[in-house]
Amino acid sequence: MLGLMQSRPLLISTLIEYAGKNHPDTPVISKLPDGRIVATDYRQTEARCKRLANALLKMGVRKGDRIATLAWNTHRHLELYYGVSGIGAICHTINPRLFIDQIIYICRHAEDTTMFFDLTFLDIVQKLVVECPSIKTWVALCDQNELPADARVPGLISYEQFIGNETADLVWPSFDENTASSLCYTSGTTGNPKGVLYSHRSQVLHSYAAAAPDCFNLSARDVILPGSSMYHANAWGVIYAATLVGAKLVLPGSRLDGESLTNLIEAERVSWSSGVPTIWSAVALYLESSKRKIDSLQRLIIGGAACPLSLCKVFGEKFGVEVRQIWGMTETSPLGVVNTFKSKHDALGENERDDVLSKQGRIVYGVQLEIVDADSRPLPHDGKAFGDVLVKGWWIASGYFGDNSLSLNAEGWFATGDVATLDEDGYMRITDRSKDVIKSGGEWISSIDIENAAVGHPDVTEAAVVGVPHPKWDERPLLIVVQKADSQLSKQSVRDFLQDKVAKWWLPDDVIFVDEIPHTSTGKILKTTLRERYQDHFANGPV
Repeated sequence: MLGLMQSRPLLISTLIEYAGKNHPDTPVISKLPDGRIVATDYRQTEARCKRLANALLKMGVRKGDRIATLAWNTHRHLELYYGVSGIGAICHTINPRLFIDQIIYICRHAEDTTMFFDLTFLDIVQKLVVECPSIKTWVALCDQNELPADARVPGLISYEQFIGNETADLVWPSFDENTASSLCYTSGTTGNPKGVLYSHRSQVLHSYAAAAPDCFNLSARDVILPGSSMYHANAWGVIYAATLVGAKLVLPGSRLDGESLTNLIEAERVSWSSGVPTIWSAVALYLESSKRKIDSLQRLIIGGAACPLSLCKVFGEKFGVEVRQIWGMTETSPLGVVNTFKSKHDALGENERDDVLSKQGRIVYGVQLEIVDADSRPLPHDGKAFGDVLVKGWWIASGYFGDNSLSLNAEGWFATGDVATLDEDGYMRITDRSKDVIKSGGEWISSIDIENAAVGHPDVTEAAVVGVPHPKWDERPLLIVVQKADSQLSKQSVRDFLQDKVAKWWLPDDVIFVDEIPHTSTGKILKTTLRERYQDHFANGPV
């Protein structure tokens, strides 16, 4: 017997439709790449989404066509999120920070038919014109009078002209909720990038989970600034979750430096934001050096890479901002775990609470996690045993677009490539990526734990640890440090600082000071480059 409930598909268009009808006057603030501020609201935003949808339909865009974007976090990119997916086409967000060869590969592999782009990326687009014949239409996200005279892009039209003659007279079409909605490729640190193809159903469910109190804790009273890029994993679902609750949305454009973000947070009274650790480390440094405050900011979601405990405490103790660390990946939409306390933790002392806070978080409803050993046998959830992380759930990828390299095991689990512990309360602590874990003398060493401890030093701004071949111990940890300006750190002072924070045999055999640590396009430390750079560092034995 089936229940007697109405059956309506979960579609992305229903999110912007809800916001337009029920939160019509709620502001949408957009900072353009040139620094100008554009203020609209959800009523105007939905109308512009419908004008975009009508323009696409008139052009002949069909369900399943891939419509590419090379764009910052702006109101026009927001409209593409809804206008493209709303008619059953696929919004393909491309990471402009990838190497040009990777971007060309992605566009060819996706067989994009149309490209919307910010003029910031004109040099990339000029290369794509030559290399990507499937793209027939090129639209610059600007006004017509801003188009450069020498763009060298055939048939180039401005976004405002593209939607200019269209009306907002459109009833959003209804179709199967499992229809593909959006496409995002992984950063491709090993091999070619892989396409993760999201569905309307997965993204609406993900939005509900993200907005929940024990996740992002969003409401119509919030002012949301997504510091997570809209070209990466759907901006962590924030763009959808904001419309689901009807919150004010502040889109920061291209400038995510400490001063620019602080100015925008203050001006718009932002209460909630997100982003990778490197962005918020820069904000913290700026706030400390400028003596400025961000009194409106209440909650901060940090993910994309392990968030050092020291960064959580700086924001919490100095600026009164609650930091919630998350873990996820492009393949998990990306929400997997979120670090919030349970009531049982209220009575814990500071050290015990710090131990909980340093974990990536606890499992979100809709996601299942398991850890297994090298023989795929389940390991105990005791917070001590660590193994390969498997995941499955409502918004977890079941395969890659046009690629058979992602395969689930017989029970439907996806192997994430992470190594972690799980405890009895569902909290996960990432100890490493499987390719980054250090094996020394037959024992495993967590590079992430050493990095987080090192960043706790007041004169360290960033740290990376890699396993380097060693003639006696197979591998030994090498610590690479970026120190604060004018500090007088020494190798021994760093090692002394770590003495009581990690196991003695985990202490790095050497410390190297550098001006900059290389990162992937999504803000993660590029350890493949570091391993290659220092592969012979211990070739002659101890340093």
